[in-house]
Amino acid sequence: MSVVIHGVVIDSPAGRAGLAAGDLLVSVNGHEIHDVLDYQFYITEKRLLIIYLDASGKPQKVRIRKEEYEDLGLTFDTYLMDEQRHCKNHCIFCFIDQMPKGMRDSLYFKDDDARLGFLFGNYITLTNISEKEIDRIIAMKISPVNISVHTTNPELRVQMMKNPKAGESLRFLYKLAEAGISINCQLVLCPGINDGDELRRSLQDLGALYPSVRTISCVPVGLTDHREGLFAISPYTREQAKEIIDIIHTFAEDFYRQHQVRLAYPSDEFFLKAELPLPDDTYYGDYDQLENGVGLMTLLKQEFTSALAQLEESDAAVEISMATGYAAYGLICELANMAMQKWPNLQCHIYAIRNDFFGKNITVAGLITGIDLLRQLQGKELGSRLLIPRCMLRSEGDCFLDDMTLEQLSSDLGVPIQPVENDGFQLLDEMTVCNTEG
Repeated sequence: MSVVIHGVVIDSPAGRAGLAAGDLLVSVNGHEIHDVLDYQFYITEKRLLIIYLDASGKPQKVRIRKEEYEDLGLTFDTYLMDEQRHCKNHCIFCFIDQMPKGMRDSLYFKDDDARLGFLFGNYITLTNISEKEIDRIIAMKISPVNISVHTTNPELRVQMMKNPKAGESLRFLYKLAEAGISINCQLVLCPGINDGDELRRSLQDLGALYPSVRTISCVPVGLTDHREGLFAISPYTREQAKEIIDIIHTFAEDFYRQHQVRLAYPSDEFFLKAELPLPDDTYYGDYDQLENGVGLMTLLKQEFTSALAQLEESDAAVEISMATGYAAYGLICELANMAMQKWPNLQCHIYAIRNDFFGKNITVAGLITGIDLLRQLQGKELGSRLLIPRCMLRSEGDCFLDDMTLEQLSSDLGVPIQPVENDGFQLLDEMTVCNTEG
C-alpha cells in the first residue's frame, strides 16, 4: 500500500531529499506505511530509507539522515492518512442516537478508531479492529489503550452493543493485557442491565488483568429527551446510585488491600446522583480518568484552594458572573464564596443553566448550548465579564454544540465572555485579572 504525499515542508529533511507533493510514500526502513501510526512510529529513527513512487509512477529510493525527534516534513490529505473509521455498534445507550435533528453533520459521526484512541485518548470498543492491528499495537508497544468494555459478559455485551462481534472481541482485551499493554477501561452503566451482579463480575474480571488494566471508570448512562424509538432505559435514582458506589467501593477497597491501588472509580456524577460528598484529593491517585469525569470536581477544588492560599487579599471592587451546568453548580458556588471571603469586594453571580436543548437529565457543563445560555442569561446580572467552562465549546474553541459562536453570544448578552479550563489555578487567575482590571 502507498499513501499520497499532500505537501512537503520547505527545507525539511524530506524537502532536501527531493520528495514532492503527489509522490506516493511506500515504505520507511522496509516497513510499509498504511496510516499515521505506521508513519509516526517508523520515522523516529535517525537514519531512514524511504521508498516512494514519483509522479510518473517510477519507484525511487532515498536515504535521509535527521535528528531523532525532527519531523520528516511530509503532510497528508487527512491527519490519519486515510478515512476515519465509523463505529459498527448500535449500543442501546449511544448518546449520538439521542441527539436532536438539525445539528452539524460531524456531530452525528460515530467514532471507533483505535488510531484516535492512541493519538487523542479516544475510547474504542475493539469491535472495529483486526487481529493484525492488535498485533501492531503490541509490536509498537502502544500504551495506554483506552477501551469501552461496558461488561465482560460476552452475551450481555452483544445485547448491549447490538453487534455479534461484541462478545468475541473481548479476547483482544485479554491479548493486549497478556502482552503487557497498559489499558484504561470504561463501563457505561445502565440500571438493571450491566450493574448489580454484572458489575461485580466485570470488576473482578478486569481486576484479574492488573497491572495491565490500570484503571476502571464507571459512568452512568446519559439520557436525553430525544430517545423516541430507542431501547427503554431509565436514569439512575438516588438509591441506585448509592448501590453502584457501594459495589465499586467494596471491590476497590479489597483490591487496595492486596495491591495498594484502588483500580476502580465511580464518576463524579454518581456521587452527585447519590447526594454524597465527593472524595478528597487522596482518593483519586494520579487522576487517570479525568476525561471520564472521575475526580474532575475534586481536582478543581483542590487546585482552587491551593491557588487561593497563595493569593494576597484585595479590597478592589469587581463584579463578574459564571455559568455552568447543574452538576457543578454547587461546587462553583462554594469556590466563589471562598474567593469572596478573601476579597470582600468581589461579587460573583453564579448561574446554573438548565439543559433545555438535550433535556433535564443532562446536567454536565460540556453539553450546554449557546441558545440555552442566551435564553437563561438574558436580563441577568452579569457584571463586567462572564466566565464559562471551556468544555462548552468545540475543540477549535469558537462555537457551541448548536453552532452559536462565542462572539455572537457575547454580542447578544452584551458582556465579554471568557472560557476557562477545568483548572482551579486558571479559574482564580481569571477572577484576579477581573479584580485588578476592575
